[in-house]
Amino acid sequence: MDEGVIKYHCHWLKDKSVQPEIIQELMQWRDHLYSLGLIGVYDNGIGFGNISIRLQDSLEFVVSGTQTGHLPHLTAEHYTRVTEFNLTENSLTCRGPIKASSESLTHAAIYSFESKIKAIIHIHHAEFWHKLLFQVPTTRSEVPYGTPQMVAEMFRLFEQEDLSHLKILAMAGHEDGVLTFGESLKEAGEVLFQY
Repeated sequence: MDEGVIKYHCHWLKDKSVQPEIIQELMQWRDHLYSLGLIGVYDNGIGFGNISIRLQDSLEFVVSGTQTGHLPHLTAEHYTRVTEFNLTENSLTCRGPIKASSESLTHAAIYSFESKIKAIIHIHHAEFWHKLLFQVPTTRSEVPYGTPQMVAEMFRLFEQEDLSHLKILAMAGHEDGVLTFGESLKEAGEVLFQY
């Protein structure tokens, strides 16, 4: 099983954490999603789910760190800033006390596609996932998470399946995985809970 494993080339620059006041809402949303069982850990110990926000009007974003799904409460030490990424070379640079989530290149692809997108939520929930598969934009089942192929799938869904309007997708090749986004965390959350 390769769930929870970073598949991109990660350039991690160990650095101080993001100021808590910048990510206060992000931390609240993440802990709320954990309390609902939408971010967490499977019985085999593999964590799931992540969340991010764009920093101002740049392509930089703050994302929850890898291997944090099992923690009920995250502090600023559990988030990192993605400062650069190369989607075609499958590489990413992050600065902070922890490496970026294994899904960070998917977040990067979405942020790079549309500047209005300011927040992304990625949750896992089996029942919800089965309900949404092929009812909302859905990635191809042969496409694994955290790869250049998944990046290409994000662009395909934007271009062919009205993802910009619906703001929600199911990941057929990433069991239980659902992703929403919006111009704010509130909007990304509203999209998630309207289904």
